[in-house]
Amino acid sequence: MFRLPDRRQFMGAAGAAGLTLSYTGHGRAARAGEKLVVGIMGTGNRGLELSRLFAGQKGVEVAYVCDVDRTRADRATEEVVKVADGQRPRPIGDFRRILDDRAVDILVVAACNHWHAPAAILACAAGKHVYVEKPCSHNPREGELMVAAARKHNKRVQMGNQRRSWAVEAEGIQKVREGAIGRAYLAEAFYTNLRPSIGKGTTTTPPATIDYDLWQGPVPRRPFRSNYLHYNWHWFWHWGNGELGNNGVHSIDLCRWGLGVEYPIQVSSTGGRFRHDDDQETPDTSTATFQFEGGKAITWTGLSCNRRPGGRAADVIFHGAHGSLALGDGSYTLYDEKGREISHRAGMRDDSAHVLNFLEAIRTGARLNSDIEEGHKSTLLCHLGNISYRTRRLLRCNPKDGSIIDDREAQALWKREYEKGWQERLELAARGS
Repeated sequence: MFRLPDRRQFMGAAGAAGLTLSYTGHGRAARAGEKLVVGIMGTGNRGLELSRLFAGQKGVEVAYVCDVDRTRADRATEEVVKVADGQRPRPIGDFRRILDDRAVDILVVAACNHWHAPAAILACAAGKHVYVEKPCSHNPREGELMVAAARKHNKRVQMGNQRRSWAVEAEGIQKVREGAIGRAYLAEAFYTNLRPSIGKGTTTTPPATIDYDLWQGPVPRRPFRSNYLHYNWHWFWHWGNGELGNNGVHSIDLCRWGLGVEYPIQVSSTGGRFRHDDDQETPDTSTATFQFEGGKAITWTGLSCNRRPGGRAADVIFHGAHGSLALGDGSYTLYDEKGREISHRAGMRDDSAHVLNFLEAIRTGARLNSDIEEGHKSTLLCHLGNISYRTRRLLRCNPKDGSIIDDREAQALWKREYEKGWQERLELAARGS
């Protein structure tokens, strides 16, 4: 059984290997039709929606809603009650209690990016299946460890790139792969928003409702600043992955899926923080290009502080020898090589389909729509784009695994620095040692 260490041990000051070893062998196999018990980690906007989605599924009990901000955990509890026929989960602040409960089958990780991989890896070692939000990792090495942990512990791990389960967009992808536009060689991805300035923060005391130490978890400690929580951590490299990792991963995943590519041979990214003079470290305006073997490429354009003239356009456009196909909002449109519309197929966004696919995979062994290995490959492209941006250099990559070739500065960003003991802990948990 997973024994809860005290806070000092858990945060990495001592006993790192012992904590990891205590997870191994925990959990049980689910049978078809059996109730699945879920714990939700992180109840911000996305976590709140996932709480509702899981609670609303037949044969699912959301037993825990967990957040380091107790006001958010309480709010999630009431939202689950509304959709789960009176079922009331337990609001908690520490996700270790979910891992320690043998009745729990699934951990849903919707916390901040720096927690995605560590929580998922420890959950696999504790015998839990995992639904982890995008991006699945904060850095490339974590993604590799997540794949290793899922395989070693024989757990189903699905990334929350839910467009993989939107029926009509999946149909559009299939058309690209079947040759509806001829040989597809370029996929363009886009993201736009109108985000405000995050301002200049000040060092201060965290709100009384937030356990800031637990929020930081596996990463080296930094003092609390007034413009970190609950969302702006995305724009600091210590915790987040910028817009490319935050939203770019969705459209880039579709691009990779449609083109049928895996790891790049070359990556470049340029841009900057152009709109506002504030504390944000990640770019608000950027472009990234990913080149693959076989004469194929993906481009991504991200504008965090500008809307497109004329309103929202496609999220992804595939170009081929005989035409183009555009995806967006759960629909797709097919064009000939002169840009004339041939057909349009309307669809809808349906995030519940991704959750249902995950539950079915656990119960029956069905294929995951976004197994963690596929999630890692798409997330890795975002990491490589950010590494190219941060080093201001073009990266050459090994097409077998995406690793960076002959660039020590860029290679150093393949992994991160952790709070004492955490790197060893995660490596051991992934290997099941």
